[in-house]
Amino acid sequence: MLRTHTCGELRIEDVGKKVKLNGWVQRVRDKGALVWIDLRDRYGITQLFAEEGVTDNALIEKMKSLGREYVISAEGVVSERFSKNDKIPTGDIEIKVEQLEVLNTSKVPPFKVQDDTDGGEDLRMKYRYIDLRRDKVRNALQLRHKMSKATRDYLDKQDFIEVETPVLIKSTPEGARDFLVPSRMNPGEFYALPQSPQTFKQILMVAGFDRYFQLVKCFRDEDLRADRQPEFTQIDCEMAFVEREDILQTFEGLVKYLFKEVKGIEVPDFPRMEYADAMRLYGSDKPDIRFEMTFVDLNTVAKGKGFKVFDDSETVLGICVKGCADYTRKQLDELTNWVKRPQIGAKGLVYVKCNEDGSFKSSVDKFFDQGDLQSWAEEANAEKGDLLLVLSGDVVHTRKALGELRLEMGNRLGLRDRDVFKPLWVLNFPLLEWDEETERFYAMHHPFTSAVPEDLALLEKEPGKVRANAYDMVINGVEIGGGSIRIHDRDVQSRMFDALGFTKEEAQAQFGFLLEAFEYGAPPHGGIAFGFDRLCSLFGGSDSIRDFIAFPKNTSGRDVMIDSPSPAGEEQLKELGINLLPKKD
Repeated sequence: MLRTHTCGELRIEDVGKKVKLNGWVQRVRDKGALVWIDLRDRYGITQLFAEEGVTDNALIEKMKSLGREYVISAEGVVSERFSKNDKIPTGDIEIKVEQLEVLNTSKVPPFKVQDDTDGGEDLRMKYRYIDLRRDKVRNALQLRHKMSKATRDYLDKQDFIEVETPVLIKSTPEGARDFLVPSRMNPGEFYALPQSPQTFKQILMVAGFDRYFQLVKCFRDEDLRADRQPEFTQIDCEMAFVEREDILQTFEGLVKYLFKEVKGIEVPDFPRMEYADAMRLYGSDKPDIRFEMTFVDLNTVAKGKGFKVFDDSETVLGICVKGCADYTRKQLDELTNWVKRPQIGAKGLVYVKCNEDGSFKSSVDKFFDQGDLQSWAEEANAEKGDLLLVLSGDVVHTRKALGELRLEMGNRLGLRDRDVFKPLWVLNFPLLEWDEETERFYAMHHPFTSAVPEDLALLEKEPGKVRANAYDMVINGVEIGGGSIRIHDRDVQSRMFDALGFTKEEAQAQFGFLLEAFEYGAPPHGGIAFGFDRLCSLFGGSDSIRDFIAFPKNTSGRDVMIDSPSPAGEEQLKELGINLLPKKD
């Protein structure tokens, strides 16, 4: 070995040992008669030192000449540091250098390799191999490794088997856009990269693999943001001979196990919430329950008083913000402007201050007297010192806007602590959702999701009222995973395709292989998939998944390090039978 130890393992009990370390030069401190080097590898930092009159002058000059990120090998004796550094595990010792070899030089890096780097995101992604040397990024990937190992350990103990499914599959019309791959051997035909292994894992259930999982790459050609990438990883799972409760217990157990093994946190049993209640109380199917501030329906106390904005609205909803009656007019005007932004879309904001003397002050005093406002406060369980914030309009947009305002107030009041974790299950989503543009129903999850048994009879007559036997796991307002009990009966699956507007021919062309498999003894089954990158970023306390992926894409879907995607050569395109249209001026 070129080294006897790593740069993160030597301690005070190692004093007197002769050691050999390899790594990258973090920095050189030249004090004339003394020179120190911080040597870094992925395990930590160890300080090297040399002193004039003790160390050979040629060696001292060599150490002084080193640049940042030079790769070196250093031999010497472990000594106790005179001035200890309690910020690093090796801070009690240093290495008195006796020999030093430069293994490779380095250009001056384009940004500092430290947590408070001066490199912007685009620059760091271009030089990702340098960015990966930073503790913050390296720790994120080490967390990801622990998460994947713990996941496999738990599922293995639960008798799951990991099976790899194909990456080159068939394109399907439902869901997000597919990435297509042309086939040279089958001109004019295309593979698709999988958005998920959904049909394959169902076929594995038919095949008798009653407990399957896979940490699998998936691909979706959709617009990107901080928590979305064109390629991402799922913990993909399926179980046969189970009901919904079996799946909830098994995978609640998985997430509890991850919290215990990776973060040392004991998480209590997850509460459960109906989708309808989540929308009614939080305006979101992924509510953040770290804080209260649930919606209050003010229709009965706010309408019919001559305030046209409320009287003409489908709904009037509010939230009670505890202890914020002292908000200034400037703060309230700023909140009003915030909800009017296009991203939120509210037309205005009404407020009511519950003053300490028992009186009320609102932005609609002209229309509502003190008795009216008191009835609002009673409806919202507001106390002296509290602030009511009220929006109105149609139900869908008002709920969405108030949900965003609730989260914003949670941020401003410090109620969304990253070190507090509040998981829950959201159950019984709508099976189908209506699209006005195409005038047809779409599967809210996917076309293989079964209905809640008591709602199945409504599938033909009132499809919009059918609830799905589906479930999402939500942690701190983030959807971590979702799944459902699947349809395992061919006739029921055909009814589902009918409800989605598929002709018999279309259903056969797209999913004939699955329908046929169902004729050969398909067991009752269901499953779930977790967004692994998102789960890692949640455990790591980050809103972005990019630092938890070794080589991520930017918001334009580009890998700026290798400059991908890139044009293909004419010969390649000709082989594939692809003729590109000329670019427009």
